[in-house]
Amino acid sequence: MTNPVRMISSSLRAKLLTLFVVLTFIPLITVGMISYQKSFDTISGHSKASTLLVADQMARDIDVLFQDTGKLLELEKNPQVLHFLFSQSGTYEDAKEILRTFGLYREIYGYQSVLNMTMINLYGKGISERKGVFQLDHNPLRNPHFQTLMDNPDRVLNVPPSDGSELDRLDGFTYPGTSVISIMATIKQRITHEVIGFIVIDLDDSIVEKFTNEVTIGKTGYFYVTDQAGNVIFTPSKLSGSGKPYSPSALALLTAGRLGQERDSFVQETEGKPRFVVYSTSRFTGWKIVGNAPLQEIVEDANKIRQLIFASVALSIAFTITLYFFITSRLTRPIQLLKNKMRQAASGYLDAKVKPAGKDEIADLGSSFNIMLEKIKGLLDQSIKEQELIQKAELRTLQAQINPHFLYNTLDSIVWMAEAGKNEQVIQIVQAFSRFFRVSLNKGRDWISIKSEIEHVRSYLIIQQIRYRDILDYEISVEPELQAYAILGMTLQPLVENALYHGIKNKRGKGLIRVTGHTENGQDIVLSVEDNGIGMNEAKLAELRASLDRSRDQAEEAGETGGGFGLHNVHQRIRLYFGERYGVEIESREGEGTRVSVRIPKK
Repeated sequence: MTNPVRMISSSLRAKLLTLFVVLTFIPLITVGMISYQKSFDTISGHSKASTLLVADQMARDIDVLFQDTGKLLELEKNPQVLHFLFSQSGTYEDAKEILRTFGLYREIYGYQSVLNMTMINLYGKGISERKGVFQLDHNPLRNPHFQTLMDNPDRVLNVPPSDGSELDRLDGFTYPGTSVISIMATIKQRITHEVIGFIVIDLDDSIVEKFTNEVTIGKTGYFYVTDQAGNVIFTPSKLSGSGKPYSPSALALLTAGRLGQERDSFVQETEGKPRFVVYSTSRFTGWKIVGNAPLQEIVEDANKIRQLIFASVALSIAFTITLYFFITSRLTRPIQLLKNKMRQAASGYLDAKVKPAGKDEIADLGSSFNIMLEKIKGLLDQSIKEQELIQKAELRTLQAQINPHFLYNTLDSIVWMAEAGKNEQVIQIVQAFSRFFRVSLNKGRDWISIKSEIEHVRSYLIIQQIRYRDILDYEISVEPELQAYAILGMTLQPLVENALYHGIKNKRGKGLIRVTGHTENGQDIVLSVEDNGIGMNEAKLAELRASLDRSRDQAEEAGETGGGFGLHNVHQRIRLYFGERYGVEIESREGEGTRVSVRIPKK
């Protein structure tokens, strides 16, 4: 079975297909999902908001109805009404005048929804538009609404539909087949504000009933009205039959405890599909206008948008696949030809050139491949010459490892000290001399540890200190954790030798050579050789820095021997192995001394 990962990694066409999937399918699906979510939230939010506005409008209609009808409560201040209710005896003319006042209010305000206006005192004496003057045979305070008004004289009660039962107890008049809404308030004596009776205004509830029957939410949703206690008082007629989704009692249970705000909307989880509930509150009555509909119908437009987005994404994916096959067929053939030519070149046949066709990037790639082959040929010739130069450099490095004058002078010193009987010094210098040559030879290897290189320098300085006891001191301070890293052999010794012969020997008094090492940036090792010798001026320092980057032949032609040649040798060897970023850096002040630093990678 073919490994899918291996197939993708080995086939350009498979890589392009993967790239197309990553760069098109995933963004398209992501954008589609985000667009769907945004549009769903926006459209469903608008649908919910518009439904809430319908409930608000119904609440305002009820408020306007009760606000206009409430003007009839001004009748409690009418002198004829007060006189009629306060006195135990009343004439026909008094009653006629009160009824005429009722008619005047109707004529002025045009109350079409007011069915009847009734006034009654505490003793059961009353007057109404339809019944006229009447006398109750029982105490009116037996009516719980009147008792509530007695306890709260300044309150106005809005009594929900009662099928005329309250009115039937007042004046014996009924409204067959009609439900009424009653507005009740107290009538008070002008001076003492003592309650002397009650006013009752009966309204036709058809405006509310019409709203619940005609206004719908979605396709099957509806509005109903509850009182302040959450009891349903108005329901659409379609809920009264059997097989309907909810009965009025079930509606009250569903919304119980969820209508605490003045207006709000929420999703109600039921045994079936979730339903969307919206409600608003009438300020004058405190009644809740509640809308209830399946949530699916509220977000139906959003679902249509979702289908449209998914269809657009599917079409975009189909177009992308078609585009992929067209592009890959135009790309892979010339690339396949170029790949074959490259394999020939990789096998050693450098004349395997491509004949570019066209002016696109692939044609440019073929032309660049031909140019590359020509440059490879040139680089091969150049590499042969450089190998010869490297061999010369290695020979010169080997020759530089042992300075004949240093060897002769050290042996002379050993002979002189032996003749003088300085046996301890002879032993010391011979041991240092032995360690020095053991590290110098290093079994022909180019690389040694920094620790070995330091020992090599210390052996050299011990020998030279014995020879130049009066003018030479030295210090070596290299961080212990650096000493395990590798360095090219004979890197520090030429620098120490330069410090001695070109800095300390020409100085009056005793000189000091300090060898230090530290890390920089966590990736470079910097080893420094510093002396307090005669130093050099700016011109000589600039010339010495410039000589470091010259070729070896140029350095020899310029007569750079001794110190300059040693620094140049170390600098070129380091760059040869590590690159242009590394090498030798020189700092010096005339009369103060010189510091030569070697920068190598921390490997």
